[in-house]
Formats: sequence, C-alpha cells, structure tokens
Amino acid sequence: MLDPSSSESEEELPPEENPSIKVKPVKISNPEKVTSDKRKPPDSPGLAPADDDKSEQERIQKEEADRKIKLQIYVFVLRCIAYPFNAKQPTDMARRQQKLNKQQLQAIKERFHAFLRGETQIVADEAFCNAIRSYYEGFLKSERVARMVQGGGCSANDFREVFKKNIERRVRSLPEIDGLSKETVLSSWITKYDAIYRGDEDMRRHSHRSHLSAVSELILSKEQLYEMFQQILGIKKFEHQLLYNACQLDNVDEQAAQIRRELDGRLQLAEKITRERRYPKFVSGDMEALYTEELRASVNLLMANLESQPVAKDFKPKIKPKLTPMNSFLDMGEEGDLPLSKSDVVLSFTLEIVIMEVQGLKSMAPNKIVYCTMEVEGGEKLQTDQAEASRPQWGTQGDFTTTHPLPVVKVKLFTESTGVLALEDKELGRVLLNPTTNGPKAAELHKMVVPKSSQDSELKIKLAVRMDKPPNMKHSGYLYALGQRVWKRWKRRYFVLVQVSQYTFAMCSYREKKSEPQELMQLEGYTVDYSDPQPGLQGGRMFFSAVKEGDQVVFASDDEQDRVLWVQAMYRATGQSYKPVAPTQNQRQNCRGGGPQRDAPVSLLSLERTQRQGVEELISADPCRFDHASLFRLLQRHTLTHRMNDSFSCLGWFSPGQVFVLDEYCARYGVRGCHRHLCYLRDLLEFMEKDMMVDPTLLHYSYAFCASHVNGNKPDGMGTVTQEEKEQFEEIRGRLRTLLENQIVHFRYCFPFGRPEGALKATLSLLERVLMKDINTPFPQDEMRKLVQKCLEKAAFVNYSQLTDYAQIEATSQAAPAKRLEETMRLGELCMDVLQQNDEHHSEAFAWWPEVMTEHAEIFLSLYTVDMDATLHVQPPDSWDSFPLFQLLNNFLRTDHYLCNGTFHKHLQEHFIPMVVRYIDLMESSIAQSIHRGFEQETWQSVKTITNNLPSVPLPKVPSLPLSLPQMPSFTPPSWMGPLCENTNGSSTSEDLFWKLDALQIFVMDLHWPEPEFAKHLEQRLKLMASDMVEACVKRTKAAFHSKMQKASKSTDFRVSLSVCTMFNVLMDAKRQCSKLCVLDQGQEIDQQWQQYHSKIDVLIDEAIKEMISTLVSKFVAVLDGILSKLSRYDEGTLFSSILSFTTPGTDVADTYITFVRQNQDILRDHVNEEVYTEKVFDQWYSTSMKAVCVWLTDRLDLQLHVYQLKTLIKIVKKSYRDFRLQGVLDGTLNSKNYETVYNRLTVEEATLSVSASEGLQGISMRDSDEEEG
Repeated sequence: MLDPSSSESEEELPPEENPSIKVKPVKISNPEKVTSDKRKPPDSPGLAPADDDKSEQERIQKEEADRKIKLQIYVFVLRCIAYPFNAKQPTDMARRQQKLNKQQLQAIKERFHAFLRGETQIVADEAFCNAIRSYYEGFLKSERVARMVQGGGCSANDFREVFKKNIERRVRSLPEIDGLSKETVLSSWITKYDAIYRGDEDMRRHSHRSHLSAVSELILSKEQLYEMFQQILGIKKFEHQLLYNACQLDNVDEQAAQIRRELDGRLQLAEKITRERRYPKFVSGDMEALYTEELRASVNLLMANLESQPVAKDFKPKIKPKLTPMNSFLDMGEEGDLPLSKSDVVLSFTLEIVIMEVQGLKSMAPNKIVYCTMEVEGGEKLQTDQAEASRPQWGTQGDFTTTHPLPVVKVKLFTESTGVLALEDKELGRVLLNPTTNGPKAAELHKMVVPKSSQDSELKIKLAVRMDKPPNMKHSGYLYALGQRVWKRWKRRYFVLVQVSQYTFAMCSYREKKSEPQELMQLEGYTVDYSDPQPGLQGGRMFFSAVKEGDQVVFASDDEQDRVLWVQAMYRATGQSYKPVAPTQNQRQNCRGGGPQRDAPVSLLSLERTQRQGVEELISADPCRFDHASLFRLLQRHTLTHRMNDSFSCLGWFSPGQVFVLDEYCARYGVRGCHRHLCYLRDLLEFMEKDMMVDPTLLHYSYAFCASHVNGNKPDGMGTVTQEEKEQFEEIRGRLRTLLENQIVHFRYCFPFGRPEGALKATLSLLERVLMKDINTPFPQDEMRKLVQKCLEKAAFVNYSQLTDYAQIEATSQAAPAKRLEETMRLGELCMDVLQQNDEHHSEAFAWWPEVMTEHAEIFLSLYTVDMDATLHVQPPDSWDSFPLFQLLNNFLRTDHYLCNGTFHKHLQEHFIPMVVRYIDLMESSIAQSIHRGFEQETWQSVKTITNNLPSVPLPKVPSLPLSLPQMPSFTPPSWMGPLCENTNGSSTSEDLFWKLDALQIFVMDLHWPEPEFAKHLEQRLKLMASDMVEACVKRTKAAFHSKMQKASKSTDFRVSLSVCTMFNVLMDAKRQCSKLCVLDQGQEIDQQWQQYHSKIDVLIDEAIKEMISTLVSKFVAVLDGILSKLSRYDEGTLFSSILSFTTPGTDVADTYITFVRQNQDILRDHVNEEVYTEKVFDQWYSTSMKAVCVWLTDRLDLQLHVYQLKTLIKIVKKSYRDFRLQGVLDGTLNSKNYETVYNRLTVEEATLSVSASEGLQGISMRDSDEEEG
C-alpha cells in the first residue's frame, strides 16, 4: 500500500494523447500534455550550457503546470466527495481477491518444495504426494504462472482452484474404497493443500489482513476517499488541508451554494453555445438543437437531485485515533471514538530546591539563630538547619513532586523568637518563584520581600530551583495562540506538548497552580508549518500555524529559535510527511526532509501569505470554463493506474469508492458517458498491451455502451453523437479487434490454466461483438468460425515454438540417434501435456466449434511430426528403441475422442506398421531357430534346476541369420510360472519358447493398436505363430520320447528317467499354454477355419500325450511279460519243468518286479506335474498288467500251476493291487473282470495246492493278513 502522504510515482502511467485543457483562471502555461515520465532525458554531448538551463527551466515549468492541473482536479474531486447528490457507492460489485507478487510466489514454491522433501509435519499418503508433485512441477514452476503473477491477475484463489480441478480428475479415477467417499478425500486434500500453502504464517495476522482487504472493497468514509485520491493524484496532506479549509468542505450550506452556482453557470454556458452556435462537430447536422436540449435536461436533472437532498447541519469531522501509514487508508475506524479529555493528560514533575545562603542580613545580632523554610504551594513544607545570623549558610536541598506545570515555590527566612509569650518565630523575608522546565538550573540571587518594619531592605537569598521534564512532556513554553475551536482569543499562554500514547499527542495550555489543562488540542491530522505575521494580531513576532480540515490555529513566539523548536516538536508529534522548512533556508529542499534535490517538485501551496493566492485561484476557478472531458480523462487514468498497482487482483475493475467518485464527477461536471467509456477502453487497452491482465467482461461492457451510443441507441439518454466520439470508437474498435485476435493466438499465455475463470470464453464473445457491423446484425457464425480457426492455426505455431524453446531441443544432425530419440520422447511428453491442458482448461471456451480445436491440435501435432520423422529417419535399421515413443503417443491419442485415428494418429500408425511387422517376422524366425537349435541340444533337464539362474541366461540367438535379432528384456517369470517354479517343469527350451511367445504377445498387446483390422491381424498372426511353435514343440518332444523309449531296457532294471518326466511335463505345459497363447479374445468373432485350426492343436497335444502314455505303459507291461515268460518254464508237462521240479526256487522274481513297480510309481508321482495324467498312466498300467496275467492264466486253464508260479503270481497280483490302490487307482478299475478272474483262479490253485502238497505255499496266500511282508 502506498504511503498516504507520498506523491505517487507516475512512471507506471500509460502514455496518453494531447488533451487540450482550458484552465483560464489558473493561467497554466502549457496544459496540453500531461506526461507521466518526469525523468530528465539524457543530455546530448554537444548541448550547450545555455540550452541545458533552458530545457531545465522548461521542465520545471511543465512540472508546475502538471501539478496545477492535478490540484485543480483534486478541488473538483473534493467537492464531489464532500457533497454527493447524484451517485452512491455500489454495494453489488464482486469482491476482489488479494493478488500475489513475485516474492509471494517464490515463498509458495519453497513451501511446496519443502513438503515434497519431507520437511513439514503434514502427514500425507502417496497419492496426495503425487498430486502435489504434479501441481508443483506442472503449475507452480510454469513460466506462464510467473507471467500471470507479473500481470497482476493472479490470486491465492486462482492457485487453489487449479489444484482443486487437478485433484478432482485424479480422485475420480481412483477405485472406490469401502467406508471412504471421494468427497471426503477431496475435502481432506484441500485442507492439506491449505496447510501447505499457508506454511508457518501467523493465522491472526492472516485474518487481520483478510479483514483489511475486505474493508477496502466495501463502503468507504469521506476521510478514506480523501486519502485515496490524495494517493491517486499525488496530493500532499497539508495541501489537502489547505484546500479543505479554503473550500469550506465542512460547511453544507457553502457546498450547496457552490453547486447552485455551478448549475447556473452550466445553464448560461448552454445558452451561450446556442447563441454563438459553438457546437461540437456532430455526425449529423440536426443534432445541434438536440445537444442544447440535452445540456438543459442534464442540468435540470441535477437541480432535481439537489432539490431532493435534505437540509442538514454542518458536517463536523470526527476525531479518529491515530492510524499507521499502512492501514490508515483501509481502516474504517470506530464510529464511537471520542476526543481526549482533560483528565487524560497527566503530568508529574520533580522539583529540587537548594538554599545556599542569605546576604544582606545586618539588623540581627550575630549570635541570633536563623533558618529557612521552603514549600511548593499545595504541598508539604520543609525546613533547613539552624545557622547563626553572622553566617547564614546552609546548602540544604529539598525534593518535591507536583502535577502543576506552573507551580509556585515559596521560600521564607525566619529567626527564633526568644520572648516568653512568642508563639511563632519571626519572619525576616520571603521570595515567591514560578519555575518552569526551561528555567535556569544554576543557583541565583533573589531579592526577598521583607516586612515594612525591617531594616534589611537589600536582603537577598541565593538558591537553585531545578524542575525536571517528565518523559511524556515533549516541549513547553509561552506562546500566543488563536484558533477557531480552541484559544479563540489572541493572548499569551503557557503551552505544553504532551504525548498521551504512542500515536496521540496534545497541545495543552495551563494556568498557574493548575494540574489540568485549561484547553487542549489533539494534534492528529494537523499539519504544522511556518507562516507570515498575521495583520491585526498584537504580541508575538515569529508566527507558525497548525492546519486541519475545518480548523487552523495560529501561534506566535517571541524569538526565532523558540519558533524553530516548537515547529520541530510539533512536526514530530503530528507525524506529517511534509517537513516544514524555515523561511531562511532553501525553499527547494525535499519535502521529506532530505537535502536539496534538483528534481524535487516545489509545493504550489503553503501557509505563507505570498503563496495563498494559488489556493484562492484553485477554489475560485469557475468549473464551467474548464474542459472537464480532458480533466476527467486524466483523473480516470490516474485512478486506473492506482487501482492496477494496488494489492488487489482487480483485472481493471474500479473499487466501489472509485466508481462512486467518478460517477459523481461525470454527473456533476457533465462528462459524456461515451467519452468516459472510450477513455476507459483506451487506458485498459494500453495496460493489456503491457501484458497486464484485464477482465474481458469489463471491456465488453464499455464497448457495448460505446457501440450502442454511436449507433444511436441512447444507452444513457444522450442522442447526440460527436464526430470525435465516432472516430475514437472506430480507432478503438480496430485496436481491440487486433488485441483480441492476438490474445486468442496466445490463449495459453494470456489465459494460463484457464485463469481468470471464463476469461477466454468472454474474449471470444467480445470478439464476436466487435466484429458486428451494427448492434442489430449478428456476425455470421461461419465467418466467426473461420476467424477463430485462423487464430488457432497461428496459435499452434506459437505454442510449438514456445514448447521447443522451453524444452531446449538441439536441432543438430550430428547428435547421436539415441540422444535425438530421447529428446523427441521428452518433447512428445510435453506435447501431450500441452494438449491435455488445452482440453482441461480451454476446450470449454471453444465448445461451439469443437472441430476447430481438433484442427488446432492436428496442426500442433503436424509440427511435431517433422521433428519426429527426422529423428526416426536417423535411427539404425532394425532398432526397436522407438517403440516406447509409439506407446507414449498412441496411449494419449487413442483415448481422445477427436484425435483418435486422426491425421497425426494415422501417420504414426503408417510409420510403425512396417516396424511392427518386421519385428514380429524377426521374432518368429528367432523363436523358430531357437526351437530347432534348442531341441537339438536339449538335455531334457528339469527347469527346476535352472529356474533360479534364468535371469542371467542369455536368450539363444540364431547364428545363421545375418542381422541383429530383437533382444527380449531380461527374464522375469510370467505370472503363470509362479506356482510351477517349486515343482518340476518343462525343459529349458520349452520354457524359453513359452516365455518368448508370451512376452511377444504382451508387447504387441501393450501397443494397443488403434486400427481394429490391423490389431485383429496382429493378434491372429501371433496366435497362429504360437500354434505353429507349440505344434513343433510337441512333435519334437514326442520324437525325443520315442527315441528314448526305444533305447530303454525291458528288464526289471528299467526305471523311468527324469528326462521322460520332463517330456511329459513339456506336453502338459504346451496344453496349458495353448489356451492362453493360441486362443483369440472372447470379444472377437472366431471363424470356423480358425476354430478348426485351434482344435487341431488340442487334438495333436492330446493324441501325443495319449501315445506317450501308451508307449510308457507298453514298456512297463513288457517287463511283466518277461517275468511271465520266465514263469512259463514251470508249466506242467514240459521237459524243463520236470527238471526244475527238483529245485526249490524262492520269490526273488516277484520281489524284483514289485520293487520295479513301486520305484517307477514314485518317479512318476514326484516328477510329473499333472495328477490327472499320472493317474491315467497308473490306471492303464494296472489294467494292462492284470490283462496280461489273466491272458497268461487263461492259456494255462487246463494245467495246474507250479508252486513257484503260484507263489510268484500271488505276490505280484496282491502287491500290485495294494500299490496301485495306494496311488489312487479307483476301485472300479482295481476290481475289474480280469482281476476277478485272476483272483479266483489263484484262490482255487492255492486251495488245490494246500491239499496235495505237503510243504504248501510257505505262508503266501491270496487272503489278507497283517503278518505279510510289505
């Protein structure tokens, strides 16, 4: 906030044209041009000293002329504020927010950065931290925000709304959480944001500042309006006080009379214009008579408004408490504030009286005893020691306290009475003193008053009286005074300048022996200065005065030094910015008390009688003789400059108090409404050309008013249109159109992040209004769309060039391809951010023409296409590092309704289609050759033993291909491998195959190809490739299995190798992966050919598994056939059986077979993953074994079994039954007809043998027994 008493710097004013201002009473030498630049131009090297002095003199004269114009305008403003009768302060204006400056923006950045570094105590989750990081990087650090702050259109509310909009989009995309609504999350995040934004600010100070901000935008008192326009026009406080008193602004009757005189003058001026036909130049000649009628009607309206005003008493300004310079303008004050009372002024003095000696005491005998008493009237009495009359010396000190600024001190000399009847001692003499704080401190001789009968006529006493000055007493002494409210008689009084509080001082006059002042004057608001002697006042030689609105007090001292001391003391007490300069000093000193300054403006007003003529000229000037149109243009320009530079984000809107004064000025002094708005538009345009932010709604309002007036619609009742107004309107219309089109071209920078809210939409609406030829014919929508389209085409070039400058892309062909690709990706990310921000913050303004915004985006992307194509062109062949660029761009474009499959999107696809096809071709060749080479070198070791080492296993390369194959990323087991890694699995070749196929499909899936046909083609090709690869894997595995089986032993030493189990697992994995790698998505239409092809793969796998199980079971049964072949030797009736009958063989063959069965069962159970297929092997194995035994027994149906045969078969059948039951073979399979046949035959043979043979079966029986061997 500017200092209320300082002269406002005018360097911020926009340049203005040359108004012709007629100021006849003041006699201004050159008022045509009031420039804002007060600085002296640099001297030319060859400029002569005489020319230099002449230019300096001209500059001083010009400054004086400008100053006179401002003072004259201020006189008119004072009268408008003092007695308004046309306008009121509006109460429906939008309240403006406090704007942010560069320092505050930097502090806000540091607070958010501190939060991101974890240096605050605010607890937040990861999602909120990400939102703050995005807000900090994308918004706070943006150059456009800095431009917005510099333009004065940014407030804390704008920052909050941008963050709120960002988090609303983020929170809406989060998944639902039970018991926690998204509104609660938003509210919590906003609260945390506010805490970060405020930082460690004192909340009490914040609320106080908010209160002051609110007050400034509401109704202001007259004193506050005076102070505001003192700042606006650079008027000093004492100048205001002089003009206030001279204009008698506190006298309602005088103000009403002044208005009546002004109105009469305006009527006479209208008659004079009619009589002399000195009309302005109108657009139509028949408007001259109407112009006169309008002048008369406006005066009649003012008369009616004045007549409606009630007759009131004189306005007496209330005394308000002292205000600091910061908030004196803003503080509304208390209506009930009371002036100081006499009891508020309290002084306390300390007196020291030292009695030294008495001289001239001759009538007393030398041995007589004498002493002195001392007292301050109204207080206690003190006595000195006794002394002999021949030597009356004491040196005694007495201390007193009093509240009287003018106390009376009594000192008496006594001698002891020796008479018997004497009641009191005899008084020899007395002296009465009136000490002051300014009196002498040293001891002096004072002549004593002696009784009439005393012979000591020359009796004197030497004493010292010291009166200390209290801290709240700033100065004191005798002065003459004459005022309007106090000290109404010119006479000599004793004055004391008292400080009541830090901001309150009072000038008090005292009488003798009185503690309360007789009269007092509170110094707040007064301005003290030296003055000339006043005629007719007797007494006092050196004069000075204190001036305030409605009051002036004249003081006089007896000497110059006393006057200087008083003026200095009162200058410090009033706190005025104007420093009084003694008449004997240089009049050109700086008004703030600094040294002489060559460029310091001289005050045109002072309290000296020689310069009071300037005041009289200003207040007596006839308002009707001034060009108020030009004066108002200056007033409005200075007001707007002050408003744009204050602490509010006003966007060009005046405050209510400013609107009130400007309205009153226009109404009172006849400023035409069209002229007012034209000047307003011109000033606003100049600010906008300086990158200051202005509300387009405000421009629209003023432009619509002017357009309506120029087209004869009488928006303010004025039907006359001057040629000057029409020309100015056309000129402003052209400037406004150019500026608006430029703003649309630079919409990202003129309206960053959609701020001010709705400004871009209002700009488009205003542009459409400006393009209208008249107010009734709307501008064609097609033409409007073409114009906006043209602007957005330019905007695309502007945005992209700004973006490349920001990204600092080095367009050098010598850069490495990898670096260029990295820069292109970063530029692509920035382009996506720009398009996303355009959609979030600006698309709503262009909602009428969405295709125009789409074209803008396509043009913007076409510029990026040039850089992208150049970068992709230099990439090495068969390099796949550019795929992330496609994913980045495609992921954004495919989700945009307007850009999806647009020009840029199609170009992107056309460029990457060959790369994708080439990539898949090479991957297919690589996988095919890895299958070929892998199965040739396959050890069929279980993947369990190498799974932990897979991340470091290099993928196989195909040496026969003369090109670098696409390298897959480092191995990370897919999700489907999770539960299998702890068990045996397929071979390294099969796992590598399945992982590559899965990774390739995931890669292509992550491309999210936008064109449906090609996406379907890619998926079908990958599925077909996977089917072919799986088929090859199955066939190679089956071939390896058969080769392995052919080499296997047929004896009981045969054990299923781990490689065979791995082969089984490979086929099982192939069947499981087939459903994932070879099946199309359910959402696609599957033709019959594809379905048959996929069924063929399933059938192939199933038949391969079935064939491998049959082969393995055949191998198992072949071992049993070998056992049965050995038992055939003991058949009854053979030669070999007769020989073997004499031996007693044991059960070694049976035990060996049982061990063979059990160990192979364990191997299959432990190393084959699928339980289903293991059980199929066991079922088929058991069934085939029982069938083989049954066939063997059936072939010997007519023969009796040998003991050895019976014992071996019983053990084999019985143990096999139990072992297969333990492995999970169902009872239906176990108790088959073959088993029942075998069981019955063996039971009968056992019974027959037990009857005929003496030795029996040695405990081996088909019956169950717990004692049997395991």
